[in-house]
Amino acid sequence: MKANEVHKLKDEEITLELQRLRRHQFDLRCQAVTEKIEDTSQFGKVRKDIARLLSEKRRRELAAAESESK
Repeated sequence: MKANEVHKLKDEEITLELQRLRRHQFDLRCQAVTEKIEDTSQFGKVRKDIARLLSEKRRRELAAAESESK
């Protein structure tokens, strides 16, 4: 997921995507324990996608708080 795609998502979609990615991350960890994972680069990709979503969510929270204070 690219940053410009994240900017286009609505707040509810961000929350749902975060839940989906965290579940995927958990599944990857389970696969790693049972040694059934084929592409270990997925760990980094999922972690970065989660970080992008959390960053956008926080940016929107700060923007909303700033607009309320004015």
